[in-house]
Amino acid sequence: MSDKIETVPVIHFTEQEPSTRQESVASEYLLTVVFNNRELVTLLCSPSSLKELAMGFLFSEGLIQDSNEIRKLILDEQRGIVRIETMGGQDPPEDILFKRLITSGCGKGISFHNAGDAQSLREIKTDVRIIPEQVYSIMREFLRHSEVYQKTAGVHSSALCNANGIILFNDDIGRHNAIDKIFGECLINNISTDNLILATTGRISSEILFKVIKKGIPIVISKSAPTTSGIKLAIDSGITLIGFVRGKRMNVYANSWRVV
Repeated sequence: MSDKIETVPVIHFTEQEPSTRQESVASEYLLTVVFNNRELVTLLCSPSSLKELAMGFLFSEGLIQDSNEIRKLILDEQRGIVRIETMGGQDPPEDILFKRLITSGCGKGISFHNAGDAQSLREIKTDVRIIPEQVYSIMREFLRHSEVYQKTAGVHSSALCNANGIILFNDDIGRHNAIDKIFGECLINNISTDNLILATTGRISSEILFKVIKKGIPIVISKSAPTTSGIKLAIDSGITLIGFVRGKRMNVYANSWRVV
C-alpha cells in the first residue's frame, strides 16, 4: 500500500491557531499503454495493479476478448510503460481509434465507445436474485475495505462480490480504472463473473455500464448516483442497477425484479 500513498506537509486550520502537520495523499501515476507497438493511451492512475489495469482497459474497450490472445506483456514501472502484444499483432482498428471519447471520469478518462455501440451489446438474462440486507451488508464491508481511502479519501474503489461478500477488490484515483483492474485480474486468473455483483463507490454512467455488460455482470451497486444514460443502458441490457446505498437505504433504478 505504501506506493499508493505519499505524505505531504499542510497548514491545518481550525477554530484555534493554524498548525503544521503531515497528511496522507493518494499517489498519482501515468501509465502509457503500447498495444502491438502502437502507443494507444496514457492512463492517469494509482501506481498499483498496473498489468491488471492495462488488461482490463483493453478488454473493456473491445481490443482483446481474453488472456489467451496475449503473446507478450512487459511492464516498465520506472518509465511508466506497459507493452502488450497479441498473437496476431494487428494494429487497433481505425474505427475504434476514431471513436475516442473523453469520459465523465475523474481526470477525464478515455473510452473508445459511442452511443451507437449499445445496439451490439448482449442482454443479461440470468435469474440471480438478491435481498436488500445482502446489498447493505456488501456495501458495509466494501466501504471498510480500502485502507487507502481511509487514509486519504482520495481514491475510488471497486469489488467483485457474491451475495456473501467480496471476492476481488481494488482501488484507484479513477473510478474507471478501479473497475478495469478488477476485470483485468479476472482475465489473468480466469475468474468467471457469471451471476456476480459489481460494487463501486463511483457514479454509474453509460461508460461504466458498457464495461459491466461485456463481463455479463447482472447486478451493480454503488454508494453514488447513476446518470440517465446509465439507467437507460441498464434497463435495456437487463442489469439491476442499485444506487445511493447508504446504511439501510437504497434506490433501485433498473430491473428491480432481482431485488427480492
